[in-house]
Amino acid sequence: MKFAYLFERFPTFSQTFCVREVVEMRRQAGDVPVFSIRTPSGEPRQDFPEAALQDVTHLPSDIEAALRTESAPLRTRIRRRWELWRRAQESDRKRVFEALWLAPRLHERGITHVHVHFAGLAARTAYWLNVHHGITFSLTAHANDFFVGANEKSPVGLGELFSKARNVATVSEFSKKLLQDRFPDEAGKIVRVYNGIDSARYQAPQKKCQPPRILTVGRYIEKKGFSDLIAACAQMRDLAFECRIIGEGPLEDCLRKEVSDLGLDGRVVIAGPASEGEIIAQLHEAALFVLPCITDARGDSDNLPTVIMEAMAAGLPVVSTPVAGIPEMVLEGASGFLVPQKSPDRLAEKMRLLLGNPPLGESLGQAGQARCREMFDVKSTCADLRALLENV
Repeated sequence: MKFAYLFERFPTFSQTFCVREVVEMRRQAGDVPVFSIRTPSGEPRQDFPEAALQDVTHLPSDIEAALRTESAPLRTRIRRRWELWRRAQESDRKRVFEALWLAPRLHERGITHVHVHFAGLAARTAYWLNVHHGITFSLTAHANDFFVGANEKSPVGLGELFSKARNVATVSEFSKKLLQDRFPDEAGKIVRVYNGIDSARYQAPQKKCQPPRILTVGRYIEKKGFSDLIAACAQMRDLAFECRIIGEGPLEDCLRKEVSDLGLDGRVVIAGPASEGEIIAQLHEAALFVLPCITDARGDSDNLPTVIMEAMAAGLPVVSTPVAGIPEMVLEGASGFLVPQKSPDRLAEKMRLLLGNPPLGESLGQAGQARCREMFDVKSTCADLRALLENV
């Protein structure tokens, strides 16, 4: 089978799991082109592997202007199909034109199928590729693309996307059941395929820093629960520790103010963004990893946070919350601890326990590391996705 990836934006620092998957899929399946609707810009510096950056085609930013310069046969095809495209609501006009630009490029390379991550913008482009050009598609649904009805304002909703897709992968058993219950007519095509990481890259001799470091990584947004982590740190003033929060996002100033208001300057560090290599180095120095995810005011939450996999691969004990697919990663009392969401006091209790008992943290970290290798290594998760695509 000849297939390609279609992304809304590639590569991007917030979706490093997609970068890893592309690299591994090319290792397993050979020539797999990538098409990206948007070109990343203004992002923090990253150290993406060269293998991920090869054979990536970015669509023109002005897609309609690009179409006007196409060859005469293509312009004729546009006129013939205009009545079909006219029926698309204005909000999907660009998606229709993106499909029109992509179709001849895909046909030239013998590509008959595209795989999309997230049931959003790129999935709608794939939908029009299928409707007007006969190119099939599959997609991986993640979290906020269906938790909060991301397609409700689009003329192509989730139901239509799932109906046209050949297969729908999702990244946890939790979300698989949720989607099957929500779309019973499509339940047979909805399968669980975990995200994966290169677990070997995260394993290295530990170089623990002093005082012990609590580490977390994620966007500075409500659903990550960083405000609860800061409040929990305020309850541990009697202990020697540093808490480092790596990331970027709209709540950065609010988090800095919370740290200052609680008198935690120097104890809790809002560290800003970091490359994958820098995060790995920080994981190796940390004593524990904490991600107190919550369901936010819109009903959005994390599903299967990749950063928890990374912490597990690095041998760190994890403290998190039983939100969505997280209990499939962190086994309570076996590879870490799960506390109720929005409970800074319980969070502080478990962090205090691990900081005061390094052998317990080491034991939990080793168990998590073994679980990560078994369930979330990108070689096996990518093989699962490859088998799904080959069944198309």
